[in-house]
Amino acid sequence: MDSKPRYTSRTFGLEIVAVVLALLFLVPFYFVIVNSLKTFGELLTDPTSLPTALQWSNFSRAWNIIKFPTVLTNSLIITVFSNLGIALISSMAAYRLVRHPSRFNHLLFGLFVAAMVIPFQSIMIPLVKVAKTAGLFDSIPGLIVCYLGFGAPMSIFLFHGFIKSIPVEIEESAVVDGTSAYGTFFRIVLPPLKPIAVTVILLNSLWIWNDFLFAVSDSAEPEP
Repeated sequence: MDSKPRYTSRTFGLEIVAVVLALLFLVPFYFVIVNSLKTFGELLTDPTSLPTALQWSNFSRAWNIIKFPTVLTNSLIITVFSNLGIALISSMAAYRLVRHPSRFNHLLFGLFVAAMVIPFQSIMIPLVKVAKTAGLFDSIPGLIVCYLGFGAPMSIFLFHGFIKSIPVEIEESAVVDGTSAYGTFFRIVLPPLKPIAVTVILLNSLWIWNDFLFAVSDSAEPEP
């Protein structure tokens, strides 16, 4: 008895749809590659056509104009240190909010959750003015501090929900054995947080690495 699945017209139709969708997703790559090899005049005249002559010098010009090694290094430094700070500070803050419930902590957590819905465009100008007043304006450390503040609410919210699933009895046993508060957090609480920590780092890496408006507003002179 033949148990092999039959190749039907429905399967063929689904394959055609999948190929068409794949080609649609590849269209942006076509525009990027083709237009990167054109002259500026050709790019303005017909961005969809193939280049008449391959302009390989465009890549070296772009490399030198934007100072790519410096830009890449700055982006790596900002992304790595911002993520480390957000993950560490947010996890410690969430741990405190979960394990020490009080009216103040509930209010504080509510403020963090409320801050998640505030769009950056609405606080961009005040934030830049505050950064300039605090001496954090137009510098990599200042930008990292701004990212820490802006990325903390969502990260605290994620850590907060995950810490609730960790049995408190494990921490109580560590305290009975004489472990300090910091020792309990770093030795007992932090290791189980690895899955949600990876999630937090990935989510923050996406918006920090791709962010342009925040970095530009932090380096541009605000209006008096």
